[in-house]
Amino acid sequence: MTPQDPNDIIQRNEDGSFTKETLKRAMKALKKRLKVTRLDDESSLGHDAMSTGGSSGIVAVKPPTQYPPEVWQALEDKGRVRSDRNGLYEIIEQQNNP
Repeated sequence: MTPQDPNDIIQRNEDGSFTKETLKRAMKALKKRLKVTRLDDESSLGHDAMSTGGSSGIVAVKPPTQYPPEVWQALEDKGRVRSDRNGLYEIIEQQNNP
């Protein structure tokens, strides 16, 4: 597995905005990081053989560093993510069109 060149994953439109594909890949990376973080948290909640464990309370994570802060700001401007003052991002669930 070779590291990707940041110039390959971050693409811009002619007007300087990020391409739809770049934003889509960034969202996928954020969702994956949130999922892995939640799974890690849930696996350490209960170690007793008789416990049922529990669900994770994690709703926000630090975004992947392969995308610059401008990508996360663009996603926040589009209403896809929400940031807090600690630099963590929460995914905002989108309503599906009927």
